[in-house]
Amino acid sequence: MALISKKKKTYTVSNLLRGYLKENDREIDLPISYADLQRYNNSISLLDKNDKDTLWETVFYPQADMVHIHDSLKKIYAIIKADGDLSVMQHLFVDRIDLCVYGNTQPFRARIVNQINDNFDYFYIKNADASRIYGLELEHLLSPNRISYVVDRDTLIEEHIVGIPGDQFMKHHINSDNVNKIRLSKEFVKFNERCFVRLLGDMHSSNFVIDITPDFEDVDYRIRAIDFDQQSYEGRKSIYLPQYFKQNNPLIHMGINCMTPETVKQYQKEERFLIGTRYKASKLKIKHLLRVMSQDTISTPENIKTLKTDLYHHYNNPEFLKCHSMGNLLKVSLETVLQQNPPYQFPIKE
Repeated sequence: MALISKKKKTYTVSNLLRGYLKENDREIDLPISYADLQRYNNSISLLDKNDKDTLWETVFYPQADMVHIHDSLKKIYAIIKADGDLSVMQHLFVDRIDLCVYGNTQPFRARIVNQINDNFDYFYIKNADASRIYGLELEHLLSPNRISYVVDRDTLIEEHIVGIPGDQFMKHHINSDNVNKIRLSKEFVKFNERCFVRLLGDMHSSNFVIDITPDFEDVDYRIRAIDFDQQSYEGRKSIYLPQYFKQNNPLIHMGINCMTPETVKQYQKEERFLIGTRYKASKLKIKHLLRVMSQDTISTPENIKTLKTDLYHHYNNPEFLKCHSMGNLLKVSLETVLQQNPPYQFPIKE
C-alpha cells in the first residue's frame, strides 16, 4: 500500500522555469490574479444534485469588484479556449465562482455558461506551484493528452479535464454490465506505466478521472491524471505506481481476473513504445525542460536520496546513484525505461 509521508510544500517558479514557459507561450499577461479572487466577502456551501456537501464553497464579491472579476474571467476563458479571440465572450457569462476549501492549494473554479444554449465549462485559478507546472508540461508532452494551461507570475490557470472521477466510477459504475472490463484493465496498466515512467505520484482514485468514448463497436477508456502536485516529489517508488494504492483496488482486482502475465507485458511494452514516440516528437523541448528541472529544487534531499536508491535497485542501473536532483532522476528514468522491457511485475492472475 502506498502512503504519502508528509504534506508537500509549494515550490516557487524559478527564473529558468519561467524562461521555459515564456519560450513556449505558457507565460502570458492575465487580467486577474489568484490574489484578486481572494477578496470575496461572502460564501455558501456548494451542494451536489443530492444535496450533499461537495466541500466547495460558492464565493461572492462586492458589486464594485464583481464586474471586473467576471469580465476578466471571460477573457481568460477566451485565452485558453480560443487563443485569445475575445469575440467568443459576447455570449458567455460567469455563472459561479467556487473555492475548494479542503485542498492544500485552495483553488478557485470558474463556471462559464453560453447563454445561447446553456452549455457550460469550467477552468481553475490556482497559486503557481513549480511541481504542478512540471507535471502539467510533462503530461502534455509524454502522455496521449494535450493540456491547456498558462501562468502569470504567481497565478496558474488550468482547463477542466473531463471525465468521471475515479472514486465515483468505482463506486457507481465499475460493476455495470456496460463496462468492458478488458479494455478498462488494459488502460489502467498503461496509465500505471505512464505514471511510473514520468514519475507522477499519488495517483489514487480521487486524483484521476475516467474518460469514456463510444467506439463503433464498443467503448474506449482513457484514464487521465487531474492532480499534478506530486510530480517527482516523493522518495519511494511505490508512490509512482497507481497499482499500490488501496483506493484503486477495484481496478486492480478487475485486471487480476481478466489479464494474463503475457498480456500485461504486452500492454506495458505498447505504452513504452508510445512514450518513446512522443519523446522523439518533442525531443528538443523535453530536453530543455529536463535541463531546467535538473537545476530546480522541487523535493527534499532525503526524498531524492531514497528515490535514487529505490530506482537503482529497481533497474539495476548505477546511473541513478549519480543523480542529485529529481530532474536528473527523471532524465535517467526516461532513458532507462525506454530501452528496457518492463522490469516489474504488475499484479495479475497466474
